[in-house]
Amino acid sequence: MQPIEEYSYIYGAARVPIGKFNGALASASAPELGAAAIAEALKRSGVPKEEISEAIMGNVLSAGVGQAPARQAAIKSGLPYSVGATTVNKVCGSGLKAVMLADNAIRLRESRFVVAGGMENMSQAPYLQTGLRKGVKLGNKEMIDGLILDGLWDSFLNCHMGEIAETMARERGYSREAQDRFALESYRRARAAQDECVFSKEIAGVTVEGKLVEKDEQPYSGDLEKLAKLPPAFVKPGGTITAGNASKINDGAAALVLGPHDARFKPLARVTAQAVNSQKPGEFPIAPAGAIQKLLKKWRVGTADIDLFEINEAFAVTTMAVIDILGLDPGKVNVNGGAVALGHPIGASGARILVTLLYALRARNLRNGVAAICLGGGEALALGVEMIQG
Repeated sequence: MQPIEEYSYIYGAARVPIGKFNGALASASAPELGAAAIAEALKRSGVPKEEISEAIMGNVLSAGVGQAPARQAAIKSGLPYSVGATTVNKVCGSGLKAVMLADNAIRLRESRFVVAGGMENMSQAPYLQTGLRKGVKLGNKEMIDGLILDGLWDSFLNCHMGEIAETMARERGYSREAQDRFALESYRRARAAQDECVFSKEIAGVTVEGKLVEKDEQPYSGDLEKLAKLPPAFVKPGGTITAGNASKINDGAAALVLGPHDARFKPLARVTAQAVNSQKPGEFPIAPAGAIQKLLKKWRVGTADIDLFEINEAFAVTTMAVIDILGLDPGKVNVNGGAVALGHPIGASGARILVTLLYALRARNLRNGVAAICLGGGEALALGVEMIQG
């Protein structure tokens, strides 16, 4: 029996721009967006597509997408028919879980090179009708928003994820003003990064309806002067979470190419460790803190050894809480802004934050990074990377 690989390596990483809800990417299906990200990640990796063993792609809102979303993306990207594909639905963690599964497969030598990432078109999420197979004999029939039901609604507490975040904000004493300040900083960083073409290094432009889309739409889509005047989104009156200090509804995709050490290709980074943390469903906002703690223990490092963190901003308050619990330096977290400003295409976000982390580390000539994300049901994922210098 062959020994396992000590590490898997990331050879290529790319994402498409993040489109706003019903924006420039709205007419491109999730598999089409995923295919664009896969094709660019492959191109950057230098790994021949014939050497890819498997494709693993996250996707949450699969109703109406068609059979085998990951397989669609793989074939549309130009991967050979011989490459198997698996779709992962772990809510907001889907894209990062895909990378974790790729890491496992490579280290166990079950696969050699693997494409992994996530894709989502929230604009195309359908409305649903249930119970029609038996017929409706009388009266009206309610439409169900599949986007909310399958993507944003807690199945255990029967409420919107934002209501759970509101409860946590109240219990931990996070004011509306503090959350708005965090959101403003996220926007400031994201706009600065976009203005300085920082994201152009990680983005693969995509053509939709004859128009080339090369920039994230969300950072400049709102008027920040109105942020403090926005009404509460989930708890009225008195709520602290608004459309301005929460993540947005978006379309996007991201992909990475992972494999064992291979002298023919130049890796960006190696995956150092991964961790899953599961708590009560109502504790999802703080679950990333536990995931990061487990990750660092496996990695045998401390928070001071990590140069940059990407912690998904499902809501401003969720990232604020993780920073406070772990005592992190806010200057090391989401240095180019987060989902509050950039957007949160749920099946893609786990992979998106990892792609952004890799390019942020490389731009600053830094070494160690952690990507972490909370997800519905009370869980969180974290993954560590060490950049390969030279």
